[in-house]
Amino acid sequence: MEGPQANNAIGRIMLILAFVLCLILLTRFFNGVLEDQRNPNQQVMTTLSPEGVPEVVLQQNRYGHYIASGSINGVKVDFLLDTGATGVAIPAKLAGTMNLKPGPEIEVSTANGIVLARMTRLDRVDLGEISLRNIQATIIPHMQADDEVLLGMSFLKQLELIQRDNTLILRQYNKQI
Repeated sequence: MEGPQANNAIGRIMLILAFVLCLILLTRFFNGVLEDQRNPNQQVMTTLSPEGVPEVVLQQNRYGHYIASGSINGVKVDFLLDTGATGVAIPAKLAGTMNLKPGPEIEVSTANGIVLARMTRLDRVDLGEISLRNIQATIIPHMQADDEVLLGMSFLKQLELIQRDNTLILRQYNKQI
């Protein structure tokens, strides 16, 4: 092929490549937008109250939940704050990747009914600069979201929680070392 036919073929190929590149860029952009809507607290910032107490300010997501990025034993996770949960609930799949030691088996009540779970202890749980040690947790098989940790009262009861409008302020007293 020479002349106009070759130029048309090259032009079509370039148009197809530009279209594919545009689709890839749009997909990445909208995935980022959706993730920001799901977890508006990906970068958790800590400030000090006038009394010098660490406090984290979280924004509700579009569904009215507080989701924030943090870590367990140094492994990054997304937390769903759940004052209705007794402890920290970790999906079994995630617990396996974190090498958590499963302890005694117990029955726990979940949104899906009674399930068998395993007790465990977390050396360290971090949310911004709030850091707590030796936190009781359960490893739950078949949790709906296998990449999200329910941050329950075994962690939250050690903090002061203040909710105003779409904001939740967490204050840590008696900072642990």
